[in-house]
Amino acid sequence: MTDTFVIVGGDAAGMAAASKARREDSDLEIVVFEKGEWVSYGACGLPYYVKGEIQSLEALVSVTPQEFREERDIDLRTGHEVVAIDPDERTVTAESDDGDVVQPYDHLLLATGAESVVPPIGGVDLEGVYTLGSMSDGKELREYVARARSDESFQQPDRGPACRYLEDCTGPVAVVGGGYIGIEMAEALAANDFEVHLFQRGDRVLKGFSEATSEAVAAHLRDQDVTLYLGSEVRELAGSGASDDSEGRSPSSNRTQSDDAGEVGAVVTETERVPVDMVLLGTGVRPRTALAENAGLEIGPTGAIATDAYRETSAPDVYAAGDCAEATHVVTGEPTYAPLALTANRHGRAVGQTVTGTPSEGGGVAGTAAVKAFDVEAARTGIIDPDEARKAGFDPVSETITAKSRAGYYPEGGDVTVTLTADRDSGRVLGASLVSEYGEGAVHRSHAVVGALEAGATVFELENYDLAYAPPFNTTWDPVLVAAKVLGGELR
Repeated sequence: MTDTFVIVGGDAAGMAAASKARREDSDLEIVVFEKGEWVSYGACGLPYYVKGEIQSLEALVSVTPQEFREERDIDLRTGHEVVAIDPDERTVTAESDDGDVVQPYDHLLLATGAESVVPPIGGVDLEGVYTLGSMSDGKELREYVARARSDESFQQPDRGPACRYLEDCTGPVAVVGGGYIGIEMAEALAANDFEVHLFQRGDRVLKGFSEATSEAVAAHLRDQDVTLYLGSEVRELAGSGASDDSEGRSPSSNRTQSDDAGEVGAVVTETERVPVDMVLLGTGVRPRTALAENAGLEIGPTGAIATDAYRETSAPDVYAAGDCAEATHVVTGEPTYAPLALTANRHGRAVGQTVTGTPSEGGGVAGTAAVKAFDVEAARTGIIDPDEARKAGFDPVSETITAKSRAGYYPEGGDVTVTLTADRDSGRVLGASLVSEYGEGAVHRSHAVVGALEAGATVFELENYDLAYAPPFNTTWDPVLVAAKVLGGELR
């Protein structure tokens, strides 16, 4: 009898698993439940869609639902929300407009992803308060920008009502959060002539990067007329009129437009009140684990679903992958939470292989990530924060260098700043943070450090890596090699 592979969630991890399982087993019954209408889309591209660099929302879709159904023979059921899992009976229950469905499974993958974190403050349900965690979120934000610009080439067909401030439609707006989404959306909005105010609770943007990287990005944001409020915790989003009575409520959707909510009018911190027309909440994401918790599955120390190396959960034949699940950090060997696209695709693909008879781990993660801020690019990988390194049992030492991106005599180029961290006792490379002008290679140079992390290499080994050199691309001594030499000298 043919086995049934059921998948909950139709984005990166879920559809990677479904596609790989189909390639490996043409007879396997594959059923995917997705509560929304979109599947297999690039959420990371949403800020660039809002900005206007990507003109069509459909361009972010890798494979359409029709292609999955007709070309890959996958039973994809959009508009179906899974509300319960029974590991003992091996069934999932899904709700749709056509009624409930109880679906048996032999193998089950939870790929429920992550959701935007909404801070517990008043005013988050005011009209004009947005998050960016889904395609519908991106569509709403694009429509907001289009209305403000009154630009026919930019607008979508369902552009909505006119901007309420006809004489000043492009600002001011607020971005709450100085992480990836916050930085990318600050660029997207400023590029469309909005007056952007960015609020960050901590004392620097991009907390997961080095101080040198954070300072370089912050300086560039200011150069682009983004007003930064560092060490500034938002206490409330105030309404523009007397109808602001939203204390303690949470939004039921991306932008609630209830009769009594009113419109957002200001961001309130401990020390000031900043008038704004719109607020984008970019305060991070958290794993969607409710289904797993209700089914009695183990939740790990990071708050995501715990799995073994093969992504199997505490229930037999139930797997979890992507932004809802933990992964293993290549430096510490401990569970970590890394809600990143490549991790989701790798681990989903590995589950697809496993359920079809070839057990596959999918690999660990180093937390490698990159971000573009106007004309600056930054990357990070591994462990950079000294407190985190000490907690993992290391004695961290770091060095920061700035070196040329290309040969000095070449007519183009710029600087690359590298912060490299290693363990004092063993010399093992722990992580790095890099920043440069856009196009000058900070991101691509981080890949050499990733290789060192995966290999457990020392800084002395890294400084002898045979990296490519030609004047248009590099100096003889790549900035990563320079950083390794300097740090190696400190350790010697």
